[in-house]
Amino acid sequence: MRHSIRGRRLGRNSAHRRALFRNQLSSLVEHGRITTTLPKAKELQPIFEKCVTKGKRGTVHARRQVRQWISSRELVKKLFDDIAPRMEDRNGGYTRVLKLGPRKGDGAEMAILELVDYEPSLSSDDE
Repeated sequence: MRHSIRGRRLGRNSAHRRALFRNQLSSLVEHGRITTTLPKAKELQPIFEKCVTKGKRGTVHARRQVRQWISSRELVKKLFDDIAPRMEDRNGGYTRVLKLGPRKGDGAEMAILELVDYEPSLSSDDE
């Protein structure tokens, strides 16, 4: 039995799971919105929220901690300079999960994970 075991395995080993979340975090910071499966979105949400909370601190140590999850310096800069200041008045709840329904191919439940203040641009081709 899996008593008191937190988190989903998502059919991956721990290194693969961490790499998946690092890639998804980078995409979420870059685009402000990603489409993924519902379990992945629910697992990614608290990781991103912790990164934004560290971004609100703005210290060098916080930047180094976020660099463990987001490898690109430009994306860390965007998180600390653009996203975190917009969330300054919020005490958590920086993202929302919108359910999309089942995926056509395999029936996996799909969802959109986006920032709460996400505004789609008219010239955006990534959707």
